Amino acid sequence: MSITAADVNKLRQMTGAGMMDCKKALTEADGDFEAAIDFLRKAGQKVAAKRAENATNEGVVLVALSADHSNGKLIALACETEPVSKVPDFNNLAQSILEAAVKSHAPSASALLAEPLSDGRSVEGHIIELTGKIGEKITLAAYENIDAEKIVSYIHSNNKIGVLVAFEGVEGTDVTEVGKDIAMQITAMKPVALDKDGVDAETIQREIEIGKDQARQEGKPEAMLEKIAVGKLEKFYRESTLLNQQFVKDSSINIRQLLEQTQKGLTISTFKRVALA
Repeated sequence: MSITAADVNKLRQMTGAGMMDCKKALTEADGDFEAAIDFLRKAGQKVAAKRAENATNEGVVLVALSADHSNGKLIALACETEPVSKVPDFNNLAQSILEAAVKSHAPSASALLAEPLSDGRSVEGHIIELTGKIGEKITLAAYENIDAEKIVSYIHSNNKIGVLVAFEGVEGTDVTEVGKDIAMQITAMKPVALDKDGVDAETIQREIEIGKDQARQEGKPEAMLEKIAVGKLEKFYRESTLLNQQFVKDSSINIRQLLEQTQKGLTISTFKRVALA
């Protein structure tokens, strides 16, 4: 059958796909709009499969807090190139995904991908469709959902790093200012864990081996390598675990001491840092 410009434009309005893609889809579907939409979605799946190994270091990080700041959600929608991260369709989808997370209180990224958006189709389906439309890999790179007595959030100026800090023992204290300071510290200093006991065994063993190797290269006796490496591990804890890090605004105290000075009994139960890089 003959495919008219009006038909092509109608499909474009329905899907947001390019004119040539819409024309091809309608031609393949013999003018059947539903079949043409399916064709476009399958095209998106093919693009997604073809670009599955491509790096996605660009995109946008968004955050949402509940009205009482007791819940925080953080998402990262990633793409391959910076220009795509500026496209309205990309940013509108990111906002829709965040809204779906808030509405559903999805417990995990996989659960969020299955959540329906306003048209009833899943988050994952929309990502695949936009992948086909734009022509590069798009992925839900991260999703965090945490609860606490009080949560403070921070989005870095490039919109590619986001942080949630969960406070307990607030007792009416306004932790907004100190929370922002700590969130900015997490952004810059990249702690691997909250405290020593949160560092995984693999990381500890790696640091010990690095410490031994450094001591060996410095000519230290083999019998002393383990002791030296353990000492270096303590330095690693001070530099790489949040509560033991020096406060960047006042190096005379660490974050644990900053909390105690702010409010006796104030603690951080967890933090989440999401970055696209």
